[in-house]
Amino acid sequence: MKFSIITVNYNNREGLEQTIKSVANQTYRDYEFIVIDGGSTDGSADVLRQYDKDITYWVSEPDKGIYQAMNKGIQRATGDYLNFMNSGDAYYADDVLQQVADSATDADILTGRDYHYSERRQQGHASILPTRLTMATFFVATLDHQSSFIRRSLFDGNPYREDYRLVSDWIFFTEQVVDRQCSVQLLPIIVCRREEGGLSEQQRERNRSEIDRYLHEHLSPGVYADYASLARLDKTSLYRLFDILDSPRKRRWLIRCIKMINKLL
Repeated sequence: MKFSIITVNYNNREGLEQTIKSVANQTYRDYEFIVIDGGSTDGSADVLRQYDKDITYWVSEPDKGIYQAMNKGIQRATGDYLNFMNSGDAYYADDVLQQVADSATDADILTGRDYHYSERRQQGHASILPTRLTMATFFVATLDHQSSFIRRSLFDGNPYREDYRLVSDWIFFTEQVVDRQCSVQLLPIIVCRREEGGLSEQQRERNRSEIDRYLHEHLSPGVYADYASLARLDKTSLYRLFDILDSPRKRRWLIRCIKMINKLL
């Protein structure tokens, strides 16, 4: 199994070096490493030249955004599975690729967990995996692209959309998993460690605005309203609800509890 690791960078010299070292330290060696830099002005190109022997292909030139850069990487990729480990992100351990290769089935997408670390608080937490992957799941969340390995053929004629600035990876996963029903293997492996930066509230609003724009184009108003109701739950509660509904015994208890609450109210 050959991996194509694609790193996109723009003016993040320190993060780029961290990511390169993380890739170079992997014990599993059947991979190619592609770095697409957007014409950085902070010395990132010097880092790329310094680690040239560890990189299969790199380029530093202006682009129109992260998804155009990711598409450039896809065009260069020859591996069986593609992993987008962007600058500043790093593999959680030196044997992550080996763990993925040992655990992988023939699924179209292999996805593990992220570890979000806060330097300020000196603590972190691992992301949770969904119990199912449906439109309801993607209404409130997505798969972490840093911890996902995507079969190369899924991108044939289907690159990341460049008319969206923030959510094209979410659109890709939604269309592949929900619309095309491609197979997904959930791996109990922490793949990526990333600094917990947190999006600003303004950025969150832009992100949600793009998602809503896409959903309103693809869902009828009634269906959208149903998913919007489910989205009032936080991600952990929603995943737990799915688990309960999929179990006949748990489902009966949930219905009894709802009826009791209804009587009390």
